[in-house]
Amino acid sequence: QVRLVESGGGLVQAGGSRRLSCVASGRTLVTYSMAWFRQAPGKEREFVAAITWTGGTTYYTDSVRGRFTISRDNAKNTVYLQMNRLKPEDTAVYYCAAANTVMVVTTKDRYDYWGQGTQVTVSS
Repeated sequence: QVRLVESGGGLVQAGGSRRLSCVASGRTLVTYSMAWFRQAPGKEREFVAAITWTGGTTYYTDSVRGRFTISRDNAKNTVYLQMNRLKPEDTAVYYCAAANTVMVVTTKDRYDYWGQGTQVTVSS
């Protein structure tokens, strides 16, 4: 069984930055693609960013491209989401997910493991 634990959430002012971390335990996820999703109150969980197991390919949803950066450290079984120039509309619970595939995937149904989420609140 795989356990994903996110951290780094909190309250930040608009225009500020925050880095989220997701640590995996239980088995190595070195061959898994990893992603971040988010869910705002009353909305569906949406894709934010994904990265292949080599780190060579990343993909972002349009609303965060150029502001957010996903990266991973396989030696530490950890994936990161660096969030810059945050906006109030980025407020959500952010979830880490792992998919047993070499490709970048953006649909949540393709992901096998999920973390419990970490709240990010951006004040205006």
